[in-house]
Amino acid sequence: MNKLIEIWRRAALVIIFVFFLFTAKFEQKISAQANNCDCVPNEVIFELRNSANLPAVAAQYGLDPAPLGQVGTPPTFRMRITNGQTPTQVVGVMAGDARITKPEVNRKLSAAEREGLPWTIGHSWATGHSWATGGSIKGYNRQWFPSKIRLQEAHNHPQGSRGAGVIVAVLDTGIDLTHPAFAGKLVPGYDFVDNDSNPSEVGALRQNPSYGHGTHVAGIIALAAPEAKIMPLRVLNSDGEGELWRVAAAMIWAANPDGNPNTNDGADIVNISFGYPDNVELLKDLADFCDDGATPDLKTFPEAGSERLAFIIGAGNGGQILNPNGMTLGTTPVYPAAERANSVDGILAVAASTRIDQLAKFSTMSPDTGSGGDRWVRSVAPGENIVSALPGGRFGLWSGTSMAAPIASGVAALVKSRNPLMTPIVLVDRLDDTGIEWDCSLPSRGIAMDTSRLDALCAVTNNQSCGVPRVGVCPE
Repeated sequence: MNKLIEIWRRAALVIIFVFFLFTAKFEQKISAQANNCDCVPNEVIFELRNSANLPAVAAQYGLDPAPLGQVGTPPTFRMRITNGQTPTQVVGVMAGDARITKPEVNRKLSAAEREGLPWTIGHSWATGHSWATGGSIKGYNRQWFPSKIRLQEAHNHPQGSRGAGVIVAVLDTGIDLTHPAFAGKLVPGYDFVDNDSNPSEVGALRQNPSYGHGTHVAGIIALAAPEAKIMPLRVLNSDGEGELWRVAAAMIWAANPDGNPNTNDGADIVNISFGYPDNVELLKDLADFCDDGATPDLKTFPEAGSERLAFIIGAGNGGQILNPNGMTLGTTPVYPAAERANSVDGILAVAASTRIDQLAKFSTMSPDTGSGGDRWVRSVAPGENIVSALPGGRFGLWSGTSMAAPIASGVAALVKSRNPLMTPIVLVDRLDDTGIEWDCSLPSRGIAMDTSRLDALCAVTNNQSCGVPRVGVCPE
């Protein structure tokens, strides 16, 4: 009998051990799901209508009472979580608090061509199919895209320009400040990754997948608008990863670099070649304020001054990523580009086209259901095998909507140079309205395109009937 009792006792201990082991693993799984956030750990961002409520809010939600940052009116705070909860948990419970508006995590934003992203094809750079045709100064100056968009004609036309007097801010991985492509073309920038005044790229070519991205993007702008100035702002690290608060700070810096709201030394155009597949409230408000000085709920950003900014943003590279139903994710909105659909009218989201004037297979493209409200991609520009600068005085090819956006930014600089008082909303509409019409259906990708391919000559001359509609631009 005693032996039987001992057997049952040991069996019970095993069952209890297995139960606790299963419970622990289950709790770990739940914790991992709660932490499944592509965001900065232990941080939350939210707006308070009354900043006097901050101490009580911090105490209730387990936040350090000293903000990590503050911007705007009413104020948006960046706070550190101290009670062990995850950012998504804190944001979730804040959603029902009447004192708090727009709670969100300090999410990560990534270069559109960064490898390994679940929401983009992630094209990596190449140093040229051959050095003779792709990786040289000759290849840079004689590549295919300028003739496709009639760039030289736009430079030389009596009504044309080369971008003089315009500043384009490049929010990216930084640039090689010593590259010959930028000689005489830079204004002071800032490094928001390392928090210093040297926005040089950090990393090594071929080792860090996004190293060289910002240099390549800026080199395209320098070619498209050779007399425009470039303001390099490093917001992405060498792996192509950034964060929401850092990008917001860079947008404010681009608008008002000296912090004096009475001066007018900010950028005119902001080029963004990164994003995230989710709405980003703070960036939406900033873009809305910077393009026309107002948001629907009357939030302001005195820190940004009075400079108005046009935002040219790559649409993303989800064209060849398949969902479980076998359809592509090529219509998945990528933010902040897709804020255009949320009535931020100073944004131009740019998809990519090919050498033969078709929509690039990797490019994201917004659908058009006929209502017009969901058409967030407004323009298409060359984005396949574009030759531009790489760190170390080199040149190379890269493909993606990250390359299409700076071509559009350069053309926007040409237009702005001729029309210095033109508002951001009118500027981005000009690029859309004067492009070569692209209307067609692509059933395999769920796309009915209603957009236009950029044309530099038409843009600078404001010719809105320039060329005939293109056919065959939707490859199956």
